[in-house]
Amino acid sequence: MNAPLLQIEQLRVAFAGKEVVHGLDLTLKAGEKLALVGESGSGKSVTALSLLRLAAGASCGGRILLAGRRPDEPVRDLLRLSEREMMGLRGEDVAMIFQEPMTALNPLFTVGEQIVEVLQLKKGLGRPEAWARAVQWLADTGIPEPERRARAYPHQLSGGQRQRAMIAMALAAEPRLLLADEPTTALDVSLRGQILDLLSEMQARTGMAVLLITHDLPMVRRFADRVAVMERGHLVEQGPVAEVFARPVHPYTRQLLDSLPGRLVDEVEAAPAQAPALVSAQGLRVGYPVPLPGWRGWWRRGEFVAVQGADFALWPGQTLGVVGESGSGKSTLAQAVLGLLPFEGRLQIAGGAWQGLGTRDTPAHRALRRQVQVVFQDPFSSLSPRLTVEEIVGEGLLVHEPGLAPAERRRRVLQALADVGLDEPGFPGLLARYPHEFSGGQRQRLAIARALIVGPRLLVLDEPTSALDLSIQKQVLQLLQRLQKAHGLSYLLITHDIAVIQAMAHQVLVMKEGAVVEHGGVHQVLRQPRSDYTRLLVEAALGA
Repeated sequence: MNAPLLQIEQLRVAFAGKEVVHGLDLTLKAGEKLALVGESGSGKSVTALSLLRLAAGASCGGRILLAGRRPDEPVRDLLRLSEREMMGLRGEDVAMIFQEPMTALNPLFTVGEQIVEVLQLKKGLGRPEAWARAVQWLADTGIPEPERRARAYPHQLSGGQRQRAMIAMALAAEPRLLLADEPTTALDVSLRGQILDLLSEMQARTGMAVLLITHDLPMVRRFADRVAVMERGHLVEQGPVAEVFARPVHPYTRQLLDSLPGRLVDEVEAAPAQAPALVSAQGLRVGYPVPLPGWRGWWRRGEFVAVQGADFALWPGQTLGVVGESGSGKSTLAQAVLGLLPFEGRLQIAGGAWQGLGTRDTPAHRALRRQVQVVFQDPFSSLSPRLTVEEIVGEGLLVHEPGLAPAERRRRVLQALADVGLDEPGFPGLLARYPHEFSGGQRQRLAIARALIVGPRLLVLDEPTSALDLSIQKQVLQLLQRLQKAHGLSYLLITHDIAVIQAMAHQVLVMKEGAVVEHGGVHQVLRQPRSDYTRLLVEAALGA
C-alpha cells in the first residue's frame, strides 16, 4: 500500500543536445497531491510533458516508473513503452490538463463532442450515456448552462470556460494520475477554489494522485500535501508544504516566497475638494443586442445588459481596481472607458467624452485616445510578431505625431524603453529585435512602453500580470508603481486577483453580473466588506 504510484529516477531531458532537466528524482503516492513549482524556464512543464512522452523533439534518460492498476501487475517504465502502449495509457492511467486551452482543444469539434470521445474510447460508453456524462462533468467544473455550452465550439467560450472544459475532459476518464499544468491560471478566485475543491474531491473519491505544475504559491499552500521546487532544471528543495513555506532552506525558495505581492502604495490621501476627477461616470450602462427565442426573434431583438448604471470616479495619480468574476462586466466597463463600445449615461475623461462612437475618427476622438492607453493581459498575442521593437513602440507616434523626424522618433522610443528597464547595453540590438526574442515579463514591459510613449494620463490595465511568474509579477507591479509616481498616471486596473488589488489599488470597484455591489477605499472594502459577494471574493483569495 505504501509503494509509490509514480517514481521518477534521474530524469534527464534534452533538446538538440542541450539538457534542460538535470537528474530529477521524485516520488508520488496514490492519493497524494504534489506541487512542482518554479518560474518559467525551470523545467517543470517539460517534466510533466515528458511523463506522457509529449515533449516534442526531446530526448529523455533515466526511468519513469508507473505502478500497475492491480497489485499483481508489474511496474512499467514509461520511457521504455511503445507509442501504442502509451496511447492506451494516456487519459485512462495518466491524464493532463494543459496550460493553454485554446491551443489544446480542437477548434473543429464542440467541447461536448471532445469529452464524449474520451468517454467512448476510455470508458466504452454509448453515445447517449457519454453525452449525459459529458454535460455532468461540465456542470461539475462550474460552467453555467452546461447543456448549451456542451454544444459550443472552443472559440465561443470565454477563457475561463475553455479551461473548465479542458479540466472536465481530463477528469472524464477518472485517471489514476492527473498532471495539472497551471489548471486555474485563467479562472477567478472563487472559481479557482471551486476547481481545487473538485480536484480534491476526485482525489479523495478515486484515490487519484495529482501532480500540480504552478507558480501560484497561495494555491500550493491551499491544495498540496508536498511541494518540490525547481530552478533551471534542478530540483533544489522538496518537503511538506507547511514545512517548506515556514522554513525554506534553499535561497531560491526564499526568493519565490518573498515575491508574493505586497502593498506597494501608501495610504490613500483624500483628493482636494477642488481637484477634478480624471475619469467620472454616472449611470454608465452598456447593453448588447441578443436574438429572442422563437418567432419573436423575427421582428425584434432583445438586450443583454453587461454594465448596469455604474457610478465611479478616478483622480489623477491614483489606481481604481475593478474586481469581479468572469461575466461580471469589468472588461465591458474597461472597453467603454477606452471608447470601444457604445454606452448610455455620462462618462467624462480628461475633460472630454466619447461622442458618436462608430461614426468616424474625429480629431477630438484622436486627441482623447492619446490620453487613454491600454496594456493587455497577454503581451505575446497583443504585440505583432512581424514588427520590430522600434516599430511596435514607435507606432503611436506615427499616428499622433506624424510630422516627427525619424531621429527624434527613435530617441523617444529609446527613452520609453529605458523608462521600463530595457536598454541597448542590456539587450544588444534591442530596436531590431522581435517580440519572440523576449521573456514574458520583458514583453509586458514592451507593451507598457508602447502605451507610455504618447504621454497618456490614463492607462487601462487588463490583467497585466496574470500570465507572469511571481517574481516577474512583482517586478512589473513595482515598475507600474514607479511610473505612476514619476508621471502622475492614473490606472484603471481590471483583475480578478485580490493580491494585485491589495498591492496596487487606492480604490476598489466590485462588480457582479454587471452591477456595482461595492465601491470604496481599498482598505475599507477588503478589510471590512459590506457586501456578501465581496466577502466571498476576499475569503476565496485568502484561502487560496
